[in-house]
Amino acid sequence: MSVVHPSPILAFGAHPDDIEFGCGAVVAAETQAGGRAHFVVCSRGESGTNGTPRQRTAEARRAAAELGATIEFLDLGGDARIEASRANALKLAAVIRRVRPGIVLAPTPVENQHPDHAALGRIVRDATRLARYGGVRPLRPRPSHRIGLLAFYAVGAEAEPAGVPPVLIDVSAPAVLAAWRRSMEAHRSQARTRDYVGCQLARAVVHGHRAGVSHAQPLFPNDPLVFDLLSPLLRAGGRA
Repeated sequence: MSVVHPSPILAFGAHPDDIEFGCGAVVAAETQAGGRAHFVVCSRGESGTNGTPRQRTAEARRAAAELGATIEFLDLGGDARIEASRANALKLAAVIRRVRPGIVLAPTPVENQHPDHAALGRIVRDATRLARYGGVRPLRPRPSHRIGLLAFYAVGAEAEPAGVPPVLIDVSAPAVLAAWRRSMEAHRSQARTRDYVGCQLARAVVHGHRAGVSHAQPLFPNDPLVFDLLSPLLRAGGRA
């Protein structure tokens, strides 16, 4: 049974396509179930090989709309210049206090990937803590906020944490897959040199096989998951 979270999901991406490729199907499943999602993109792809910042910003807006999410852009120094600093963590903590999400999604802090991804994962992890500390002076204009869950997504297989079992989200519903595909295809500038859409769909099939479904996307919780009862754990992968 699907559970709709009353608070919005807040997803952070270092570049205009990261959220869609890394966890777009998860977002589509949530919004199609009646949930809300908001994206914060922390650059406009200024250093990318393909596409101008203006083009990539427009693509990101179209992609977010396909997933039923709202979107904003935040400057953390620019593409290929994002650093895990206290100043940047405070910027994101202010966003968390404003949006007041229940769940926060961010790229994994695994080092062997685009450095912006790893840096943003660390920034978001720090920001979720700073957002809940009431005495942080720069954040005092808004009340503190404690999120329910921070989970990391992997933009590519190399970004999946080694030895960490993922939480696999079933994204097999045809409407979810269709919305996810459209959101990825909205990033037309990025398809010039590599079939990113095909790569992500193939990854979802592999993870789906692990879960006993056609397609799944992995998330990696920052903290242990806590349940009141065992019944939510009755569905598990690896039963083949």
